[in-house]
Amino acid sequence: MSPRTDLITALFGVWFGVGLMIDAWAHTNLSELETFFTPWHAVFYTGFAVVAGWIIWQVWRNVRAGRQGLAAVPAGYLAGLLAIPAFAAFGFADMMWHTILGIETNIDILFSPSHLGLIVTMLLIITTPLRSAWNAPDIGASPTLGRLLPALIGLAFAATLVSLFLSYADAMQWRPTSIVEAFSAVENSGAGGLAAAIVVSNVILLAPVLLLARRWRLPFGAITIMYAIVVLMPGAQTEFENVPVLLSIVAGGLVGDVLMSRLRPSAERRGAYWAFAGLSAFATWSLYIASASVAAGGLPLVAELWTGAPIVAGLVGLALGALFLPDARPARA
Repeated sequence: MSPRTDLITALFGVWFGVGLMIDAWAHTNLSELETFFTPWHAVFYTGFAVVAGWIIWQVWRNVRAGRQGLAAVPAGYLAGLLAIPAFAAFGFADMMWHTILGIETNIDILFSPSHLGLIVTMLLIITTPLRSAWNAPDIGASPTLGRLLPALIGLAFAATLVSLFLSYADAMQWRPTSIVEAFSAVENSGAGGLAAAIVVSNVILLAPVLLLARRWRLPFGAITIMYAIVVLMPGAQTEFENVPVLLSIVAGGLVGDVLMSRLRPSAERRGAYWAFAGLSAFATWSLYIASASVAAGGLPLVAELWTGAPIVAGLVGLALGALFLPDARPARA
């Protein structure tokens, strides 16, 4: 597919993803939900209809041009195409679930079988531009930001889906005062919950970047764009009451871009790849603790917690780097 077609697919996926964010906000903040037929469901399902119609249209164009069978499906679009009827089926199941069993407004929303089906099939649909770009003949090893933008958008929104369904361990939803209070005591406090949330959120943020860095030399701004998209979901769930925390994550993305340009990690440069994974994670969560402390008016009281948490994040990042790239690949021809 052409980059323009992939970009349109990605932008329709944005509509789809924003609809889910609005729906997540409603389920989190409105306790009086009593029906499946809501304005936020309308945005969500019309987003699905638009992106599904666009993908089907691309296949139909190829059929009209004389292609048959799988040859009519553009490269990278097959999984998204197959996910469309599956998503529709789970959508119908979700409507029946809500009609019979009611509307979830708490952690149970994250374990509903119909919701889990929707999220998996949605993930396959919105990552279509990533799969299209992965082996595109025109993209090369060092794509421009504009050329890579559809893939970035698709993968970043996929990360938001993961963060949504791991909301019970999402450090990006914590308020600055809650962060400082949690790391100010070791007994009967939220220190363990926050520490675990930092590890989980660290993986959600960093793993997509490491995946892309194995395939391409990422242009400056790519990580910042991805992190800025990922924080939209926890922002919607908290009604953007924790803006300093969200901005610290975006700032971590900017530091990641600087490290990417300096270290030049790639599949052929394993040492630089590992160093980037550890240092970018350490920087992001150092900024997280620092911004929370500034906004709350002081550092947490337990020094071991607020100094050690970014180090743990960096070590987890280093472990991810070793997992994604255990051995350097030969240089490309």
